[in-house]
Formats: sequence, C-alpha cells, structure tokens
Amino acid sequence: MNIAHLKAKILDLAVRGKLTEQRPEEGSAEELLERIREEKQRLIAEGKLKKEKPLPEITEEEIPFDIPAGWKWVRLGEICDYGKCENANPSQLQSDSWILDLEDIEKGTARILRFYTFSQRNSQSTKHIFKKGDVLYSKLRPYLNKVVIAPQDGFCTSEILPLDFQGAYYNSFAQKLLMSPYFLSTVNMLTYGVKMPRLGKDDAVQILLPLPPLAEQKRIVEKIEQIFRQADTIEQNRLALKTAVRHTKSRVLDLAVRGKLTEQRPEEGSAEELLERIREEKQRLIAEGKLKKEKPLPEITEDEIPFDIPAGWKWVTGKDIFYPMSSCKPQGESFRYIDIESIDNKKHKIKDARTVLSAHAPSRASRFIGEGNVLFSLVRPYLQNIAYVDKKFSDCIASTGFFVCKAKPIIYPKYMYFLMLSKYVIDGLNSFMKGDNSPSINCDNIFGFLFPLPPLAEQKRIVEKIEQIFDTLDTIEKAVE
Repeated sequence: MNIAHLKAKILDLAVRGKLTEQRPEEGSAEELLERIREEKQRLIAEGKLKKEKPLPEITEEEIPFDIPAGWKWVRLGEICDYGKCENANPSQLQSDSWILDLEDIEKGTARILRFYTFSQRNSQSTKHIFKKGDVLYSKLRPYLNKVVIAPQDGFCTSEILPLDFQGAYYNSFAQKLLMSPYFLSTVNMLTYGVKMPRLGKDDAVQILLPLPPLAEQKRIVEKIEQIFRQADTIEQNRLALKTAVRHTKSRVLDLAVRGKLTEQRPEEGSAEELLERIREEKQRLIAEGKLKKEKPLPEITEDEIPFDIPAGWKWVTGKDIFYPMSSCKPQGESFRYIDIESIDNKKHKIKDARTVLSAHAPSRASRFIGEGNVLFSLVRPYLQNIAYVDKKFSDCIASTGFFVCKAKPIIYPKYMYFLMLSKYVIDGLNSFMKGDNSPSINCDNIFGFLFPLPPLAEQKRIVEKIEQIFDTLDTIEKAVE
C-alpha cells in the first residue's frame, strides 16, 4: 500500500465533494460569497480597501469537474490577495525572531522540519511577515507541495506567501485544497522558469477553486484528518514490521555464522580436514611449478578470536577462502558493466548492468566476475552494496570499487554470500575504513580478516535454513506492501 498515493486520492475526493455528504441546512457557498462581497464593499466605502479590477466571469468551458449543488467555483483572486504581503527588513528583526525558509518544510507532508531564529540564520534579505494561523504557500517549485499553517508569528523567505482567504476558507481546508492533486497539476502547468519554476501572480489569481460551505469545509477536514491518522498508523506498523524483518534477518545471519542456526554432525567431517586437503593440493601445485610459494600468514592466536564457534569449525583468513582477484580488459565492441550504483543495497541484488562501449570503458572497469561470486563494496562498505552474482550477470565486468569474493573449494558460494552479509563481517570490515570524502577499505583488509568456517556439508544446511527463514519473512513483508 502506497500511503502517499492514498492520501493524494483522499484529497482529490475531498475537493470534488465526494468525501462527505452535503447538508442543505448548512447553507451554500453562494451565500458565503455574498457575505464576503458585502464586507468588501463596506471596507471600500470606508476607504480601508482599494477597489480592484474585477476578474473575468467563469465560463462553462473552464470548469474542470462537477461539484455538489451547494458548492461554487471561484477564482483564487476573488477570495485571496495572492502576492500581497507585508515586508520586514533585517534591521526590523529581533535575534529570536523565527525565520522560515523553504528548506525547513518537508515536501508533501505539511510538516515543519526545523525552527531557526534570525541569529542562527543571519539572513540579510527582506522577509514576508506572517501571523499565527496563516497559510504559508511556496510559490517556488510548487510541485514540491510545501504548504503549512503557521504555528506562531514569524518571518519567511519571499518565495513563501502568507495567504489570507478573507473568511472564504478555513485555513485547514485551504491548506488541504492547495496540496490536492487538482491544485498541484493546475499550478504546475502555469509555472514559469526552467531552473527555478514559480507561480506568478497574474496566473495565480485566475485559478479556479471549488468552494464548499464553511460548515462542510470543517467536516471535510475532520474526515481527512481521521483517515490520515489511520493511514499513518498503518504506515508506522508497516515500517515497524519492515524494521523487525530486517533485524530478524540480521539476527538469523548472526546465529548462522556463530554455529547456532543448525546442529553439528560429526559425520560431516571438520573444517580442519577441508583446509588440509587444500594445503595438500597447494603443495602439489607448488611442487609441479604451477603455483608460486607464498609467505605464510602468522598463526591465528587465541587473543584474536572474536567469539566461540563449534568444535568442528575453524577460524580462517580471507586468504584461505577467497582466490586472488583477476583483472581483465573489456573485449569486443561493448561490454556489460557493474558499478557500485548497480547494486540494490536493500535487496542485495544486482539491479542491472549498463552496456558500455569498449572504446569508452571507465578506467575502473577491470574486475572479472563469474557465476557464484560475491561483490562486496570497498567504498563505504557500511552502505552494504553487496550482491551474489547469478548466471544473468556472469559475463559482466565489475568496478575496482568491489572486492570480488571467489570461493575456494572449502567454502560454498551461497554460504560465502550470507557470511559477507552478516553484521560480524560488515561491522568488522567497517572498522578498517579510511578517508573522509569516500571512506573505504582495501583488499588486504578482507584477505587478512578472520572468518568462521564450518564443514562444507553444514555450510549447505546453513544456507538452506537461512533461505527457508528469509522466504517466510519476505512473504510476511510482502503481505503489508
């Protein structure tokens, strides 16, 4: 369920008169308008208001949709002095005066994110003055949908207009109307400017607005807020469930790498036996001159071991379980390239690989990958750009921003994938990060890192158990989407 779309639909129904029933005893919008016109004429007669040129009559062809019988279409300029503001220079402001800027308003939610005083903001531009209860409308980039009701007196950037609806609308209804899909789509067609699109006064005053009786406006707002509260509760529960699923998955992986997710079976052998076979094969290749002898890494000491693992398991280094990475150059006219942005770091999957002409290959495109490899981001590893390479992407070339985990025969590729996703590995490797702008780790950090290694048969059972639990959790999560 998309809560933002649901709320937009509710606002759309509201401004079309389809959210509440109409009650003839509440009067009509025409009667409301007549009272406003009479008050205007009185103020003009007393010289308190300047007579303005009347706006053109509304024609049938202009009306965008049908509204209830007691409602009326009006032009914004009939009921609001759009663009008419009282200004204040910086010299008139106090150090504790509230200064509202566009960046302080969250788009699409009518929520003020932060309150800054004049001394904190130290802005030297002219500000608009607004009063508590005013509807504050952003004329700049109106598609961002920033409309709030002022909770207190203050001053705002000139790109925000305090609007006075002269008693035609309750401020809370006016806010909902200005945030409705109808109003948004209308003003977005009228905005001018490429870099900084804004709604101009001449266009704004001509906009048609549906006007319900005041009592109905109040009932509409109550209905909207009731539905929005229910929607927010649903969203909070959905987010809480998603968070719980994420934490549960992390906990499952933590139990898995500690040997607490599956039972141990002595008949399956031990990780030490796996390592011994690898050592024997290595010695054979060295003796045949097919492999160069390397300087051995120091033995793992008791002090280095981060936590206890089952008896048949063994602590090993990345060098024990990963093959060295191989570099390659793009072949042919074009190739498929995977960079850091190609990874969905929520689902831990490759989203897509972009096709690149070999003649314009990025200098970082030199990591050969194959099916069953795991891509682990060296840049900002805390973002968890980690993915298992399936057959679909096995012919791609990856960025040097990745460590490509290529499993030796002692580690099952899918176990390797879940191991690299575990909190133990991610947090442990994050501790090696260096750099401020693009913090990263290096290959030696991974080759020297300690990994818990179970017997091969148990690795496969661990993967089966993880996938079974994850499938159940994913089903639960999808049920509330």
